[in-house]
Amino acid sequence: MRLRFVDSGGPSGAGAPGALNMGIDEAMLRAVSRGESPPTLRFYSWEPKCVTVGYFQGMADEIDLEACRRAGIDAVRRITGGGAVFHDAELTYSIVLPDGHPLAPAGILDSYRLLCGGIVSGLRALGLEADFRPINDVCVGPKKVSGNAQTRKLGCLLQHGTILLGLDVERMFSILKVPKEKLAGKLIAEAKERVTSVSGLLGREVGYAEAAAAFRSGFAEALGAELDTGALSDAEMAAGRELAAQKFSTAEWNLRR
Repeated sequence: MRLRFVDSGGPSGAGAPGALNMGIDEAMLRAVSRGESPPTLRFYSWEPKCVTVGYFQGMADEIDLEACRRAGIDAVRRITGGGAVFHDAELTYSIVLPDGHPLAPAGILDSYRLLCGGIVSGLRALGLEADFRPINDVCVGPKKVSGNAQTRKLGCLLQHGTILLGLDVERMFSILKVPKEKLAGKLIAEAKERVTSVSGLLGREVGYAEAAAAFRSGFAEALGAELDTGALSDAEMAAGRELAAQKFSTAEWNLRR
């Protein structure tokens, strides 16, 4: 079994704006759906930092948009569900598979378990014992290190997720809305008990390049797949840029709820 492997972050981990990252994910979905591109695993990162909200969330309810503007942080709505996510020091992946593909079980939980196995194996390659926690998390011990989200449309499965390489909980809560200001301290303390990062667990900084190598081997092992190094087609990049400009950068999309 073979998958196209695209590393959009490159050796230095140079990222792309949030709207473009989401545009490329949807462009890949459309291309695979039409049979123009093969099933694909993509790694990427974010520049500038970005906060994404799930498709069913209200962005203005979840994010302090003025705080984002002051800090130069992007904000964008995903086409997948789930909660608000602050994308900072991390490796993000997306995988697009046509319905009926051996790596795309019909059951939601089965597909999460199978695909998140790549994260579990990648963490093991870095020396960390992790496990999948239903419905869509990967944890090391009691703490979450990866969250994942999925959608099925156009005859395809799209799953993407984050693998936290670093963690700045204070910055995260400076842009996410909390019920009351006085709860912020409590929420920060609770988040530190529930969430961690690869660098925090290993006691050293793990950068994008090291992580990408580990998780590429992890996905290959867990999925039993040959990952053929490739690139996004010119058509995919053009469609991704168009979606970024005409959809994911617009108030009509981002503030629709």
